[in-house]
Amino acid sequence: MSGKDTVEVAAATPEQPQPFAELGLTGDEYEKIRQLLGRRPTAAELALYSVMWSEHCSYKSSKVHLRRLAPSERQSGALLAGIGANAGVVDIGQGYAVTFKIESHNHPSFVEPHQGAATGVGGIVRDILAMGARPVAVMDALRFGPAAAHDTARVLPGVVSGISFYGNCLGLPNIGGELAFDPVYAGNPLVNALCVGVMRHDDLKSAVATGPGNKVVLFGSRTGPDGVGGASVLASATFGGEGEGKAAKRPSVQVGDPFMEKLLVECCLELYAAGIIEGIQDLGAAGIACATTELSAGGSGGMHVTLDDVPLRDHTLGPAEILMSESQERMMAVVAPGNVAAFHEVCAKWDVEATVIGEVTGDGTLTMTWRGGTVVSIPPRTAADGPVYDRPLARPADLDALRAAGPDGFDRPRDGVALHATLLALLGSADLADKSWVTAQYDHYVRGNTVLAMPEDGGLLRIDEHSHLGIALATDGNGRYCRLDPYQGTQLALSEAYRNVAMTGARPIAVTNCLNFGSPEDPEVMWQLAEAVRGLADGCQTLGIPVTGGNVSLYNQTGTTAIHPTPVIGVLGVHDDVRNRVPSGFTREGAQIVLLGITNEDFGGSAWAHVAHAHLGGHPPTPDLAAEQRLAALIAEAAASGLLASAHDLSEGGLAVALAESCLQGKRGCTVTLQGDPFTTLFSESPARAIVSVVPGREAEFKARSAENEVPAAAIGTTGGLNLAIAPLFAIPLAELRTVWERPLPALFG
Repeated sequence: MSGKDTVEVAAATPEQPQPFAELGLTGDEYEKIRQLLGRRPTAAELALYSVMWSEHCSYKSSKVHLRRLAPSERQSGALLAGIGANAGVVDIGQGYAVTFKIESHNHPSFVEPHQGAATGVGGIVRDILAMGARPVAVMDALRFGPAAAHDTARVLPGVVSGISFYGNCLGLPNIGGELAFDPVYAGNPLVNALCVGVMRHDDLKSAVATGPGNKVVLFGSRTGPDGVGGASVLASATFGGEGEGKAAKRPSVQVGDPFMEKLLVECCLELYAAGIIEGIQDLGAAGIACATTELSAGGSGGMHVTLDDVPLRDHTLGPAEILMSESQERMMAVVAPGNVAAFHEVCAKWDVEATVIGEVTGDGTLTMTWRGGTVVSIPPRTAADGPVYDRPLARPADLDALRAAGPDGFDRPRDGVALHATLLALLGSADLADKSWVTAQYDHYVRGNTVLAMPEDGGLLRIDEHSHLGIALATDGNGRYCRLDPYQGTQLALSEAYRNVAMTGARPIAVTNCLNFGSPEDPEVMWQLAEAVRGLADGCQTLGIPVTGGNVSLYNQTGTTAIHPTPVIGVLGVHDDVRNRVPSGFTREGAQIVLLGITNEDFGGSAWAHVAHAHLGGHPPTPDLAAEQRLAALIAEAAASGLLASAHDLSEGGLAVALAESCLQGKRGCTVTLQGDPFTTLFSESPARAIVSVVPGREAEFKARSAENEVPAAAIGTTGGLNLAIAPLFAIPLAELRTVWERPLPALFG
């Protein structure tokens, strides 16, 4: 029907029923569209609005809260492009700019794990490319149901293979991320992909269509049926055009081709260098509909597109399907008429198909024709801006009881035997076990600029081989903390990512985020989202760093049961000289081990409560952002001065797990003596803490630097030997530790 449903037909048939509800629009939204257009929408227009007004594209339920994240002047000193752009861009010095962003591909990755995850990587890479940068690395933050669950065995290997396939084929190093398991993610895994790119300041590009008469060029892969209905129910015969009955069933998960994406990357970079692009937009969710709408709305407000000229893989597609297709590896450019020939020449060099499908107009209308009829005629901002909802908020009814039921009543290990067993239980849990089964499938060192990668606290890349300037990145999130207190839990995720970047010796300067929550129609979920955004805004204001952009992923739930609120925070840092990077493993024999920060009794939402007692309750640790700043400043100074042999943050599992990881990663034991209650000292998860090993002979200097930065520092032991020894309580041979740590994931996934 959509091919015959022109604007003229729509105006003449106002009472014709339309499947707005099946496409995810409410009755009020449908009526609003009719009011905006002064008639009922055509089938193609209805499809366009349905996806542009979806949560995924419009942020209609979260926009009212996301406004809190707008950076202050104090936070904006290094910001070149921020919220609203395809990705945030920051100045890192020496004329370089870095763009980075994290996005979700949760639902497609559950339906078809390999392609869902692969195209998630492809999509975020194109976001970075659309800013004018060369993509240089990726990361991923992954969460699944119970590690031993049957469906996890289906989903996790497919997700990992999709990420590794796409990233490795593109030649992008995967430098870090997360892997966690919890029953709340069964049936709704979280697959959050991050990409970072590098450019010179002058290379920055914008998603705008300006200059009436400029040509609109679609280039990359041909448009097919894959991904139609990815954001709403478009996979129906109603939108099959002439193909009704022939192609009624369309795949809702996109199919990726990383080799085409690699060609597209190099093609775009050459086009940028030639200076022949006026505006650029990647095609992701909602495909051509989204790209044309956003380019038009961001520019002079007018565009004419001839859908007959769109290169198709499937000629049964009608206008709505052409618009909504989420076929991968496509970009859209605005090109001056005099540069079109040069544009085609570059594309031909890279074997990238390019077709002029329209031109910029000055009439403020997005017009699309198909087979001689006008099937879209709308003011583009009405679709691009979308509705704004201030949905009801309600503090979860069970929250007070959950917080009151803390882990204080559980038996705690007191003697050496019990403490030894507790550490092994934590190290052998899926959350804290070695992640090499996953990370070994990724190429960490392709391109030759990776300085640190998993399992280090943060990934570190060299940007300039002469000045040794570098960038560090880390992602972190903790759904258990956020379930107990989304405000503090989000600040704890921010704190940990900030701290992990600092552990490499870098200075944290900017933030991206992926906010994973349940249904916005649930007031309790909306309260959690509002509190998380408030926590992130207040935390970044205190730290003095901007949120540059990100993603909101809603409706993450199974039936009526939502996931834990899971904001994943990515932090970017600048490393002045990557030759002074600091690894997390104990690398020097006989180095003094220093515990930095203050340890309190912090066990609410802890790994110990989760692993030993399958318990969630109490209060999470209280963030101390000022202490995080002091700790980060100390590590940066000490790294630059060559004082540190290693640095590792304390987070899940506390000091005990951090010591074990440093021993295993450095292949060197340690002997430590504790002060105070051994259980609290070993397993508390108080924030703003780290362990460092000091270069022998530099202990006094480091002690003085710690005092100058007002960071509590306690010498607790030395590196060396073949055991992790907590004197006089227990000693565990590294060989035993390694067996326990490395065994879980291979045993589960092969």
